Amino acid sequence: MKKINALIHHVRSADVIQALQDAGFGNISIFDVKGTLKALQESELVYSSEAGVTISEAQLSLICEDEQVDEVISIIRKIGKIGTEISGWVYVSPIEKILPIGGF
Repeated sequence: MKKINALIHHVRSADVIQALQDAGFGNISIFDVKGTLKALQESELVYSSEAGVTISEAQLSLICEDEQVDEVISIIRKIGKIGTEISGWVYVSPIEKILPIGGF
């Protein structure tokens, strides 16, 4: 199993989530994060004394089977793309163990 994290612009997050759900992927976590992707508009830029100039980004996270990784990455990269610049990043990590909480 693999964990896939993607950092994308907020304006693409709803479409990426919908495309993943349409393809049968569920249990998607969404986090609001600050990052350094290139801003689409000047109004996205935020200055903080801790991090400098950042923008608000969406971090999507989901778990999938090894054989599903390429499909998930393809969806995120296709739907999350904005223009010709880099629109985000996708990270794939191995999952050592998955255990339920409750439900025994």
